[in-house]
Amino acid sequence: MSAGGAARTDRLVGRPVAADDRAAFRRLFQDEQVGATMAGTRTDAEVEAIVAADVEHWERHGFGCWAWREAATGRFVARGGLRLVEIDDVGEEVELAYAVLPRFWGRGHATEIARFSVGRALGPLGLAGVVALTLPTNAASRAVMAAAGLAYERDVVKRGLPHVLYRRRR
Repeated sequence: MSAGGAARTDRLVGRPVAADDRAAFRRLFQDEQVGATMAGTRTDAEVEAIVAADVEHWERHGFGCWAWREAATGRFVARGGLRLVEIDDVGEEVELAYAVLPRFWGRGHATEIARFSVGRALGPLGLAGVVALTLPTNAASRAVMAAAGLAYERDVVKRGLPHVLYRRRR
């Protein structure tokens, strides 16, 4: 399989984020439970910007975030993958990102997405490493990061809020 394009895990199929993911992403990023894990919900304009940035990231870099669906049902589950980000006082890094609809929480989907994404980063993409960030209180996300082989490195600031930064190097 090439470094970009379609993605598959045991239970999920992913494809690069596209303009037609807007409605699914509104459900995801405007959900109050998801917002509590990500420093707030996003407006329609912010969701549009996320979709546009994800599409542009794929075009520019040949990798990015996927829209993930259940392989068995086709139901939208999550957005997750890799993206270049600028982190306060750290600089540009490749970030492992994931957000899962609450009805799918506790089923291991985030861990599946994280492991796939890290494998893609360190394998076919040949990246030196990846980072992941979350709010310090998000124990579930910290567990996903650890399960994907990332280790706590330090506290940082992102979007003006304290976060923890985890890292995995090649």
